[in-house]
Amino acid sequence: MKYAVLGAGAMGLRYGILLQKLAGKTVDFVDTWEPGIEAVRRQGGVYVSRDHENRHLVPIEVYRPEEYTGNPDVWIIMLKQMQLEAVLKRCHEAGLFKDHQVVFSAMNGWGHFDHIRQYFSEDRIYGGTALVATVLNGPGDVDFIGKPGAGTMTLCSYTGDVTEIERQMHDDLQQANFNPTITQDLKGTCMAKVVFNSVVNTLCTMYQIQMGQFISYPGARDVARQLIDEAYDALERDGVKLINTRDEELETVDYVSRTGNPLHYPSMYQDMIHSRPTEVDYINGYIAAVGRKHGYVCHTHEFLTHGVHLAELAHRLHETQA
Repeated sequence: MKYAVLGAGAMGLRYGILLQKLAGKTVDFVDTWEPGIEAVRRQGGVYVSRDHENRHLVPIEVYRPEEYTGNPDVWIIMLKQMQLEAVLKRCHEAGLFKDHQVVFSAMNGWGHFDHIRQYFSEDRIYGGTALVATVLNGPGDVDFIGKPGAGTMTLCSYTGDVTEIERQMHDDLQQANFNPTITQDLKGTCMAKVVFNSVVNTLCTMYQIQMGQFISYPGARDVARQLIDEAYDALERDGVKLINTRDEELETVDYVSRTGNPLHYPSMYQDMIHSRPTEVDYINGYIAAVGRKHGYVCHTHEFLTHGVHLAELAHRLHETQA
C-alpha cells in the first residue's frame, strides 16, 4: 500500500519516515506549514536524530495540497486539533480525497473524527492512539525519542469491524516498529489516550518538566489517580467504556513516564514554549465538558484547563518582556 501523511510535524514525520525506511513503503508528505516545506526542499529532506544523537538527512517529498498529484491508498492524518478543519477543507478543494482511499489518525484529544467524517465515509475511517515520543526541533528537523521499537500504538476502525486493509496497515506499522494492537471500540480506545494526556501532558506543561521528573514526585501517582477517577466518572456517565481499567490507566501513566519516555517533554509543552496554542481544550477541557453535560463537575480537570491557559499567557508575557 502507498501512504500519504497529512501534517509533516513531529508525529507525521516519524510515522512516514519509519514506514518508508523500515517497512519499505512509498510515503508522500502533504503539509501547509510554509517554514517546514521550505526547509525540507532547501535541505533535500528532513534531518532526523534519535535521542539527540546521530543527526542525519533523510530524503522525503513534501507538497502543498494544491501541488500534490499522488493517489495514496491510506492517508495518515497527524495535525493539531486546531488546524484540522482548515487543512482538510484545503485538501478537499484541491481534489486530494478519493472514494477508494481510507484514512487513519492518531491525533491527540477528541473531536477530529467529526471533521474527518465530512470527507470520508465511516467504513473508511480508522483511528487509534500513539504512545510514541517525538520532538520537532524546528523546520525540517525531527528527533525520535526512545530506542528503536520504543512505544506502542492502537489501531481501530470507526465501525469496530476488523477489515483486511486494517490488517495490512497493522502489518506495515509493525514492520515500522510502532508495535500496533488492533482494538474494536474506537472511542473507548482513544479516550484512554485522552485520559493519559490529561495527566502527563497537562502537568508537565504547567510545571515545565519532563515526564520522568513528574513521576519522580512522591505524590505523582495520587495526583494521577485523582485525574483518572474524575475522567472515568465523567466518561462512564457518557456511556464510554474505556479499554483500560482505572488501575491499568494509572500503571500506564507510571510506566511510560518512569520507564518509556522519562526524558520527554510532551507535545503540549512543546507547543507552549514555541508560543503555539495548546490542545488542552480538547483534552482536559473535553473531559470537563462531558462531565458537565451529565451534571458532574470535574473540578480538577476544569482547574487544569485554566492552569494551562494561564501558563500559556505567562509564557507570552515573559517572551514580550525578554
